[in-house]
Amino acid sequence: MSSIPHLKYHIDDKNLFETAKDIILHAKPSWERSDIKFKVFDEGITNKLVGGYRGASFAQARDVVLIRVYGEKTDLIIDRNAEKQNMSELAEAGMCPPVYATFDNGLVYGFAPGVTLDEKTVRVETIRKLIAKEMARLHTVNPRHIPCRKSALFDKLRDWLKIMPDSFSNPKMNETFKEKILKKEDLEKELSELEKCIESLGYPAVFSHNDLLLKNIIYNKEEGKVTFIDQEYGMYNYQPFDIGNHFCEYAGIGDVTDYSLYPDKDYQLPWIREYLQEWSRLTGGAEVTDADVWKMYCGVNKCALAAHFFWAIWGLIQAKYSAIDFDYLGYAIIRFEEYFARKNEFLSLQ
Repeated sequence: MSSIPHLKYHIDDKNLFETAKDIILHAKPSWERSDIKFKVFDEGITNKLVGGYRGASFAQARDVVLIRVYGEKTDLIIDRNAEKQNMSELAEAGMCPPVYATFDNGLVYGFAPGVTLDEKTVRVETIRKLIAKEMARLHTVNPRHIPCRKSALFDKLRDWLKIMPDSFSNPKMNETFKEKILKKEDLEKELSELEKCIESLGYPAVFSHNDLLLKNIIYNKEEGKVTFIDQEYGMYNYQPFDIGNHFCEYAGIGDVTDYSLYPDKDYQLPWIREYLQEWSRLTGGAEVTDADVWKMYCGVNKCALAAHFFWAIWGLIQAKYSAIDFDYLGYAIIRFEEYFARKNEFLSLQ
């Protein structure tokens, strides 16, 4: 794995575009400073993201450099060195764009051409099959920089619970927090019960993306492929987790979150079969049976509960520290509500 250079720059709102140009010229020394234009991507809720390009319009640009400015205090929940190494190794495998450099509070990397998905396009048969196959492919990757190939999910969640806020300075937020969120000791108990259930399923740990929301999947129609972007939560996890987490993301995020869009059994079973067939092909496994598909279905939906728990705790930490204009507390509440609404149904699957 080649060394990724570090540039001594710090980006803030006051110097965003001028400093971004300095950084881009390190990645693209043949570009002219006066030619660089920017597109701001405002859909992210962890970091700030801008794309530098040349030409008449972003849509026509042949080469784009992305600059990710890390969100405030996100080092509390994200291992930025691991993120860089994840991206570097996946780029080597042809599964994500190259990393050009890091800077003091961010990352510079390549652009995956195509369109991000939405609640309708993710269900298009051609695209859904591509996602299932690409996920199976990702799950066969064994990054060299991660020596321990066991699920890090519950260790990560316990670390997050330790730094989860106990209160908020904003009186209205604090009142909502106290009313809607369980006490930390009750969450710890809930987490232990969930861990016991998921551990008992006996699934292997695989390298997982862990954040396959719709905007993190790029569909390139011309090339007939999908690319998974934003590898900052990448780690080893239980094999069904990525699928369950991805199905949760069919609901959308923010003001439009609608969990009636969570895929039903008739949708999930063919999707899971597609995934397992590709997984078996890549790993030299046996022919996939109906029993294999059903077992994975049970695991996927139990891991969907873990995904709700994961992003709910994440939302509480972000509510405390993030400067991005997003209702993180409201999002955490929605994820916990869905967790408890589905808990008995999913845990009873045999």
